[in-house]
Amino acid sequence: MKKAYLILDGGQVFEGYRFGAEGEALGELVFTTGMVGYIETLTDPSYYGQIVLQTFPLIGNYGMISEDFEGKPAARGYVVREWCDTPSNFRSEGTVDEFLKKAGIPGIWGVDTRQITRIIRERGVMNAIIADSVPADLSPLHTYTITDAVKSVSCTAPIAYPAQGEEKFRVILIDYGYKMNIIRELTKRGCAVTVVPYDTPAEEILAAHPDGVMLSNGPGDPEENVDSIRQIQKLLGKVPIFGICLGHQLLALANGGKTVKLKYGHRGANQPAKELYGKRTYITSQNHGYAVVSDSIGDVGRVTMINANDGTCEGIEYPALRAFSVQFHPEACSGPLDTNYLFDQFFAWMGGKENAAE
Repeated sequence: MKKAYLILDGGQVFEGYRFGAEGEALGELVFTTGMVGYIETLTDPSYYGQIVLQTFPLIGNYGMISEDFEGKPAARGYVVREWCDTPSNFRSEGTVDEFLKKAGIPGIWGVDTRQITRIIRERGVMNAIIADSVPADLSPLHTYTITDAVKSVSCTAPIAYPAQGEEKFRVILIDYGYKMNIIRELTKRGCAVTVVPYDTPAEEILAAHPDGVMLSNGPGDPEENVDSIRQIQKLLGKVPIFGICLGHQLLALANGGKTVKLKYGHRGANQPAKELYGKRTYITSQNHGYAVVSDSIGDVGRVTMINANDGTCEGIEYPALRAFSVQFHPEACSGPLDTNYLFDQFFAWMGGKENAAE
């Protein structure tokens, strides 16, 4: 077992053991509370530029399964208490260690993930390094910032996915770092989906005459995506729009809203989203470090859901523009299925039934 160190921007040093790829990992350290779904976490493009810490103590017991991948791995590093080198699952194709090596992601295990999580919760998200020894020069640790996040994970050319069975609608999904289960949820409902790069002009999207446009999830600071926000503004009111996670934030910014960086974000499969115009509270899967400022949304939209823990914005509707969005992941896999109905709402809006959500 080769020793490794996790060094936090606050000066704390944790000694553990190396697994995964060799080399240093420098990134923004975040934690996720999911008890399952580490495969989806490791293949979620929204973790671009980040070192991911799993609060659940044992990771890897059901192996790695390529069929369950959400996208290309984008995390900088991986931190766990313990990893399982003998997974038991008939679908397993290998171990977490083998996956990390192939993906070029350095990892560290054997550290006190409980204590590290407490530090992040008290001080907020901070930078960290995974290394074989404590570097003499820690200046890169203090100056690191995530840049060009969406550009780095988006596709470079359109990708087409046919509908399962009869084609009922055609949807264009703008790729800010999309997860594959968004595609699965759309195609199984009869939607032919075309994924387009993040910088595709609105004129080109409208020229394809889609029945609806989806704004995907993705990494980074939403306010950095100035041109993407400008393109969304050109789409408003011309086609039904459904935004998820980063897409939710970009849609709000396109309507004059504001976003703010959270202290340590929401990452896990047990986040409660409470209806403001109903009686239900949904258990949702989330992965984001920014949130829309609810008070910044003017008369054009209305906040429909808030986080029951901290009151942050979880959903917005823009009825006059035939657009709506949520901060959480209704397509979550592996995760709760409470809000899967939102895809049916999008389906109804594309069919001209704007009151389907009432």
